[in-house]
Amino acid sequence: MELGRAEYCRAAGIRYRDMEIDDGILLAVVEAHCRYLHPARYDEEIAVKTWVSKANQRMVEFQYEIRDAHSRRRLASGATKHLFMRAGMRPVKLPEKYLALFGVTSAPAQT
Repeated sequence: MELGRAEYCRAAGIRYRDMEIDDGILLAVVEAHCRYLHPARYDEEIAVKTWVSKANQRMVEFQYEIRDAHSRRRLASGATKHLFMRAGMRPVKLPEKYLALFGVTSAPAQT
């Protein structure tokens, strides 16, 4: 699932590592679930479909579907929930330049 998240970000035009280095934004895993349906054997090629199921300025939830790359047999499904954090694991609001990447359409108005 971690590879799926990294590829999701890369396909959207950024590297997760750049978020960490350039902006100090970390994605801390706070929940993880996986339902295993069939085994994948060592060195078998798999395909991981990844999408954002829920997001706001403080958190993002990813969903995953893992299949055998050749037979397309579904091997597992899962979800991870992440909080956006700064160094020291302090929660932070996601910078505006990343909102679209995670499907957050607009920031709430400040009062």
